[in-house]
Amino acid sequence: MQIAFIGVGNMGGGMALNLVNAGHDVRAFDLSPEARGRVTAGGATAATSATDAATDADAIVTMLPAGHHVRAAYEGTLFAAARPDAILIDCSTIDVATARELGEAAATRGLAMVDAPVSGGTAAADAGTLTFMVGGPQSAFAQARPILEQMGKAVIHAGGPGMGQAAKICNNMILGATMVATAEAFVLAEKLGLDAQTFFDISSKASGQSWSMTSYCPVPGPVPTSPANRDYAGGFAAALMLKDLKLAAEAASTAGASTPMGASAQSLYQLLVNNSGGSDDFSSIIRLLRG
Repeated sequence: MQIAFIGVGNMGGGMALNLVNAGHDVRAFDLSPEARGRVTAGGATAATSATDAATDADAIVTMLPAGHHVRAAYEGTLFAAARPDAILIDCSTIDVATARELGEAAATRGLAMVDAPVSGGTAAADAGTLTFMVGGPQSAFAQARPILEQMGKAVIHAGGPGMGQAAKICNNMILGATMVATAEAFVLAEKLGLDAQTFFDISSKASGQSWSMTSYCPVPGPVPTSPANRDYAGGFAAALMLKDLKLAAEAASTAGASTPMGASAQSLYQLLVNNSGGSDDFSSIIRLLRG
């Protein structure tokens, strides 16, 4: 297939290269020359603009920072450039309302579109082991699924337009809150004189076990692949976690849902970002908890 990929940064770059490795002709566009260079070195073709990338493409994939970027891309360029039979796949994490509105706008134009945010971080993006939470009509999901399966290990239809985003922000609210609790526990264990590895060996096999504990441990040592072993460089930036928690809070307010743990996690991540920790991995929240 000929696939346009708009936004080939830390996440999108690895995803685009997995499509290249699957044999597709990928035309990539990004405002960053460095990002474009990474994917062209891996076999993608550099496009001069989003319109250039999307023209005559069988599929258009976007991975952009926020809802206003996604809206501008589709309403400003991609809806007009898309072929009538193309599938539009937005993998950005954005607010539910914008995802729904764009899905409806695509349908009125006779275009198939899904919102398909991801879980797994940069390592999973590079390895092709992401989880995709997909919102949109069943027919659009069926069209998008073979492409998404070449970038991930799980592709799950969450419902109609916007439901992929709903699943993503609910999932990341759990992740943000459990990471805070996990980091709190390691700090408390440390202050009580309990060795971190010993605590990990116990809790990872007991009722305190979670993904934040066993896959992304916030202290160096127990999980060699966690960012804690790289001074919290790379991974999933704390600023992005804060963005997702704010999206969850916005959705909760609209839906009339009570999310006190999510709100608490949001407050702590806001403090971390305010103290210049936004570019570090979100597990670096343990630094804030240590004072």
